[in-house]
Amino acid sequence: MKKRLPSKKGLLLFLAILGPGIITASVDNDAGGITTYSIAGAHFGYALLWTLIPITVALIVVQEMVARMGVVTGKTLSDLIREKFGVKPTFLLLVALVVANFGNVVAEFAGWASAWQIVGVPAVLSVPVGAIIVWFLIVKGSYRLVEKVFLVACLIFITYPVAAVMAKPDWADVGVKLIHPVARFDGTYLVVLIGMVGTTIAPWMQFYLQSAVVEKRVQIQNYPLTRMDVIFGCLVTDAVALAIIVACGATLYPQGIRVETAGDAARALAPLAGSWASTLFAIGLANASLFAASILPLATAYSVCEGMGWESGIDKDFTTAPQFFWLYTGLIVLGALCVVSPRAPLVAIMYASQVVNGMLLPFVLIFMLKLVNDRELMGDYVNSIAFNAVAWTTTWIMIALTVLLLLVSVFPGLPGLVGL
Repeated sequence: MKKRLPSKKGLLLFLAILGPGIITASVDNDAGGITTYSIAGAHFGYALLWTLIPITVALIVVQEMVARMGVVTGKTLSDLIREKFGVKPTFLLLVALVVANFGNVVAEFAGWASAWQIVGVPAVLSVPVGAIIVWFLIVKGSYRLVEKVFLVACLIFITYPVAAVMAKPDWADVGVKLIHPVARFDGTYLVVLIGMVGTTIAPWMQFYLQSAVVEKRVQIQNYPLTRMDVIFGCLVTDAVALAIIVACGATLYPQGIRVETAGDAARALAPLAGSWASTLFAIGLANASLFAASILPLATAYSVCEGMGWESGIDKDFTTAPQFFWLYTGLIVLGALCVVSPRAPLVAIMYASQVVNGMLLPFVLIFMLKLVNDRELMGDYVNSIAFNAVAWTTTWIMIALTVLLLLVSVFPGLPGLVGL
């Protein structure tokens, strides 16, 4: 009994701290992420599976740093950037973040609408209902309730591994492709490859994770458990990404079926992997979209209010934190209206958000690395030499790929011009 007691206590403590890491990483598989992975599987089969290993390493490195800063300093990323770099850079950073996140919110409601359209529910009905659900959850709920709901939403991602199994892939081939890099230099492959990397580490994730860790009030002695939460979340999230690629790669790719959205993939799976696989795929899309439609406005409200020195937090209300709740409400209302409005330039909005995301990410990563290596701020918890080597390499690779993605986005003919 004496030997079991510490492990039981450790498990209970881990369950108490569990949340910020796995929630933040899971939202990474939002409507845009699911679409990207669906296209990767449908267009290239298992050829892009190998990217998930370095992607997972990069995600763990970046997420661990912001979680560590949150625990050690007790301050959010916006707070630290304002204190160390001044109000002007913080303000410009937050303006770009709001623009990028607004486009992402529109994409989430579009994904929610697409999932319900598969079963015949029009967007004019599904989108307002979804918007009301996420608004009431945050505005009327407590932090503990909201976190529990989000953790349940994480569990629903199991639909994708189940759909992958139902697709009956050649698992031996999956294993080979996972560890064997496939070098292709055509433009479409390059764009999807960059898109997979870009959808993994988004600027909003860093702000939200550190804010969630701070609001949860994790103590420094419990940081190893927070690190476990972050690593576990990253591994589970990329396992889901693998399942999406496998499901589409095993069914759509051999038939030459090309898709443009995750909704297209869900519909196409029905005759090939069975209606249940299609339904599970659609359920996963609906869950991921609504999940992210809750988190993205929340992450934006946290970031802006903390950066500007305003009150923020789910446990507060419109009276004590008006800017926080009005910004959250405004993003949801405007995002939902864009999707149900027939004249709204959805493609242009989502395209612009990705461009702004790409421009913003390098600045966020560099700010993070400067902060996490500030010994006055972090004390003995600064990055080690080895960890810095991995972190800076990850950062420069992300910057290079982001620049390449922006060039390809602005100049679609560029891959052909350079012989790719």
